[in-house]
Amino acid sequence: MIYITGDTHGEYFELAYRLSRWPLKRGDTVIIAGDFGFIWGDDMRALDMVKEMPYTIAFVDGNHENFDMLNVFPAERWKGGKVHRIAANVFHLMRGQLFEIEGTTIFTMGGAYSIDKAHRTEGRSWWKQEKPTAEDYRTADETLERCGKKADIVVTHTLPQSVIPMLGIIPDEHDEELTGYLERLYREMDFRMWFGGHFHMDKLIDKNVRVLYHDVVPIDERITG
Repeated sequence: MIYITGDTHGEYFELAYRLSRWPLKRGDTVIIAGDFGFIWGDDMRALDMVKEMPYTIAFVDGNHENFDMLNVFPAERWKGGKVHRIAANVFHLMRGQLFEIEGTTIFTMGGAYSIDKAHRTEGRSWWKQEKPTAEDYRTADETLERCGKKADIVVTHTLPQSVIPMLGIIPDEHDEELTGYLERLYREMDFRMWFGGHFHMDKLIDKNVRVLYHDVVPIDERITG
């Protein structure tokens, strides 16, 4: 079974608590919709505990990631898409990729703008790689061309531009390149469900977009069928 949840920000016990409420078993996959945060500084004890979980932990990158550390991990192919392998059971799902997990196709596009950037220090608590590059967008377009712009599930960190006001939030102009790109995908792609994080709330928007924070959503035939 696949489960999707929101930002974790390196908080192991918060993640463990969320998952404890569900009947996860060895071999299941948990996808985190950005701001994984376990790869941050010198203290990697929380990541070591994640490595001991009996499930696969996969995540798209958010805006609050240490990209210098993240990009050191080896890149490889996994489940049809490109990842950074963090450990035997921990994977960073890279931008603009399509994965097939348990028969479910999942398109991923991480990244977002940090509205708290002014209160952070570049290279210590903020990294410019938080926003997708032109190459990331090209990769995404090429992936979508190959799959006919179709996926069962879309997992991003931020959300399409027209969706954000439905959360009672004004889209930030600094993020318009990415949210505008996601808006185009939102209108052009054939998908069953779109999941995002970033906004620290749990809300179902319309019938096919859901923003996650503490909630955990199982992906089954009600969503993919």
